[in-house]
Amino acid sequence: MNLGSLIRRYRKERKLTLRAVAEKAGISEGFLSQVENDVNSPSVDTLSKICNAIGVKAGDLLNQASKQEELVLIQKSEWDDFDLPHTGFMTRRFFSPENRKVIDSAVLVIEPGKSIPVRKNIKNGQEVLCILKGSLELVHGERAIHLADGDTVHYFAEPKKQSITNKNKDLAIALWIGTV
Repeated sequence: MNLGSLIRRYRKERKLTLRAVAEKAGISEGFLSQVENDVNSPSVDTLSKICNAIGVKAGDLLNQASKQEELVLIQKSEWDDFDLPHTGFMTRRFFSPENRKVIDSAVLVIEPGKSIPVRKNIKNGQEVLCILKGSLELVHGERAIHLADGDTVHYFAEPKKQSITNKNKDLAIALWIGTV
């Protein structure tokens, strides 16, 4: 299990919100969300503060995280158990950055009216977006494509002219896969 998933699991077991843990650890809610989703890694000092905030020993957490996973499962029953930060979107990555060799993948959860930013520094990247629940709009270059439940699109990344937006009134969940 990766570090972010462990932090999230312990936080949820203790019924703590992102906001409560972030405030107690002296970090932003957005940064804590990025740590839990393995988008960002905390310094040793910050990790210690997060662990203190959730009531777990940092050494124990690191020992558990050091056992690299070869398989990560996100079950459908977990889709409605996401804590969305104030940004209104989150990515639940399958593997941490150091474990991504060829592809990156995530479950995207996007609130109504919110967009998810495009990955930075992508050159000739390919992406697949599959709508699991709700609907999203993919702007790709000059095209705007409406995608609903079950729709899937495979495309070459256009970092300067690309966005994924939930223009509807219901939460949208999608599986996203992209080359590294």
